[in-house]
Amino acid sequence: MSALFYIVLGLTIAVGGLKTWDAIWSFRAQTLADYAEADTPALKDVLGRTFQAEGVIYDFTGRVKSRFNARIVGAFDDAGGTLNEEFVYASGAVDRREWSIRFLPDGQSFTATAPDVIGEGEGKITGDAIRMTYRLQLPERAGGHVLNVVDWLYLLPDGSIVNRSEMRKFGFKAAELVATFRPVAAPAGAPGQ
Repeated sequence: MSALFYIVLGLTIAVGGLKTWDAIWSFRAQTLADYAEADTPALKDVLGRTFQAEGVIYDFTGRVKSRFNARIVGAFDDAGGTLNEEFVYASGAVDRREWSIRFLPDGQSFTATAPDVIGEGEGKITGDAIRMTYRLQLPERAGGHVLNVVDWLYLLPDGSIVNRSEMRKFGFKAAELVATFRPVAAPAGAPGQ
């Protein structure tokens, strides 16, 4: 057998091993059933408020690539609503995204669109977790790449949310985001907060 055969065989085994690990034990392998023991709140109650967020974005090597603060404002009724996000990065760059979210009849699933999202994102809440998948078009200053994103939002008893997102390109992890959303107290009598 040639050396090339053994190189190809070794690479095939390595990639197969990584894919198996990814499918069984990685971040992407978790399911909403893992969080179903908790009571499931209404999506509008979870997202229909104002949050202050802080977070980091890691590159594919696990090194922090960017740090940010964000303000997230949700406005919802029984059919859906909007989630306005403004991210201010340590570099001074600012990104804004307005999600349009439509609740599906089961009361736990939703679809989501935004200007930098290709097609329609899909999400669901079960217990104390929300999972959402979508394809994100990065801004040109960040390379303009299209990434496949899996967002997990873990609900905490005080109304805060821990967000962990994994972004992939060609099936390989390109970046990861970890953030904490803290509810901002609304002034007395403020609607929708």
